[in-house]
Amino acid sequence: MTSMTGEPSMADTNAKAERAYYKVHIEAPIETVWNVLVTTDEVLPFFFGAVCRTPNGLAPGEPMAMQTKDGKFASVVGKVLEFDPPHRYSHTMMFTNMDDPASTVTYELKEADGGTEFTLITDNVPAGTKSEKSMAQGGPFITANLKSLVETGKPLMSGRMVMMLGPLMGWFTPKVCRAENWPFDRIRGF
Repeated sequence: MTSMTGEPSMADTNAKAERAYYKVHIEAPIETVWNVLVTTDEVLPFFFGAVCRTPNGLAPGEPMAMQTKDGKFASVVGKVLEFDPPHRYSHTMMFTNMDDPASTVTYELKEADGGTEFTLITDNVPAGTKSEKSMAQGGPFITANLKSLVETGKPLMSGRMVMMLGPLMGWFTPKVCRAENWPFDRIRGF
């Protein structure tokens, strides 16, 4: 919504995007998909080459950070909301290079047709923000690369490109994304 002056109206400031769904069928048992999804301390091509790090594992209330392999930068931080193996995992999410408030990401897994129906759901993403645009691009990337990794052992070409370019991106990453700016105690306080 835009006001008559062309400036965002107050309604825009508080607007939230509708719930977004990114769904894919993966030809693998639900436990296999789950175990790949919740891997920590390893580079994950479907999460843009990030490593999911937590101080005490993935459990409700625990902070998590998607960091570069060398641990110097954090791209996404959040707090685990639900962790119900092998069906549901949910966490808050905030991009460290954006000023947008935290939103929620949920991963749902269901057994279906000899495989697994995997759904990535985003909630409360502020409408019209960089976070909304990033999630609109990231959702399909994550689901497609997770499917390829689980089914073939390799990510798609897009995932392989991210893995190749990741080590070079440190030069272009804003200082605000440095992991030292996002200690787990700070994330836990969100």
